[in-house]
Amino acid sequence: MTVNIELPGDLAAKTLDARILEVESPPAVRRPALPRIVGVGTAASPTSFSQQDVLDAFDITDPKIRSVFLNSAIERRHLTLPPPGEDGTRASEPQGDLLDKHRRLAIEMGADALRACLKRAGADLSDIGHLCCVTSTGFLTPGLSALLIRELGIDRHCSRSDIVGMGCNAGLNALNVVAGWATAHPGQLAVVLCTEACSAAYAMDSTMRTAVVNSLFGDGAAAVALVADGGDTVVAPTAQAGAVPGGAVADGAAQGPRILKFASCIIPEAIEAMRYDWDRDQGRFSFFLDPQIPYVVGAHAEIVVDRLLSGTGLRRSDIRHWLVHSGGKKVIDAVVVNLGLSRYDVRHTTGVLRDYGNVSSGSFLFSYERLLEERVTAPGEYGVLMTMGPGSTIETALVQW
Repeated sequence: MTVNIELPGDLAAKTLDARILEVESPPAVRRPALPRIVGVGTAASPTSFSQQDVLDAFDITDPKIRSVFLNSAIERRHLTLPPPGEDGTRASEPQGDLLDKHRRLAIEMGADALRACLKRAGADLSDIGHLCCVTSTGFLTPGLSALLIRELGIDRHCSRSDIVGMGCNAGLNALNVVAGWATAHPGQLAVVLCTEACSAAYAMDSTMRTAVVNSLFGDGAAAVALVADGGDTVVAPTAQAGAVPGGAVADGAAQGPRILKFASCIIPEAIEAMRYDWDRDQGRFSFFLDPQIPYVVGAHAEIVVDRLLSGTGLRRSDIRHWLVHSGGKKVIDAVVVNLGLSRYDVRHTTGVLRDYGNVSSGSFLFSYERLLEERVTAPGEYGVLMTMGPGSTIETALVQW
């Protein structure tokens, strides 16, 4: 027997509307697991020097070399200089002594930066699931990750990696790789540690090439901690095609930004612009910086940033925070001009250069730490991280609080 029940017209219409809504409304989607920065920490070697202190320590009187030091936009740097001899002069150290210096300083600074990072993240050494160590100022086998695991008593089952020799851009190279590890291991803590004993990578001679390098770099270490959630937060699908996944979260400012995307640009025609050479006269490595580096970096900065923002619906004017590698006064100026940034946009970049010099791969994390201490970030705001180094290479990352 069939029973037909007729609904009143208005109720039938509402029922039909509900069925249409059920069919046409897109289902909620689960946001993919995205790594979030949950901590940062920095450290430096014990002694710092003004540029005038360094000139005095090595009795540098050449006016051209003095000008390079005193017009560098650097006020102080942390350095571990060779001890003065009986006649009061400081001589070049043999390569073996420099490697010993690198090992000692890299472990000491690295341990301090790692502890500071974990404290900010509210984590312990036992929480580390992956440790990636970055350095370009010395070579060690076993690498720094193994040495620090032994030194600090980190769990022997901790996954680890070492990135050696990539230079000042390497911090973001490592962050890219470790963000992938964190995404593949939701809920587990991953740490990138950049530890650069630049005092262990100096040559001492009277050439302008050496003067440029010796006027710029300082000792420093920086660590950043990442955790990817399980991707179980339900969010409405975006209506904008190609928009960045994730969206703003209410606690983004408190917990740190999510890492959304990376973009790289290598400039093969400038592969010789930044490099280590073996100095046969001194029996040690010597770093070379081409004077054209600022112009090469500046000319390619737009290319890589446009690639980073491609498909996100974002414009450069939508980026609230810029954390750029403190590569040197001219490099910073070139990035500012070519990207149309303000001096305020790079205030932390120039501040780190002023107070620490170029601390190589960890420089951008020194800037990030200063941004956090300002407490000016708000949920939903975007930031761009940028590093430059040998290759020649520009690395970028897009983050959102």
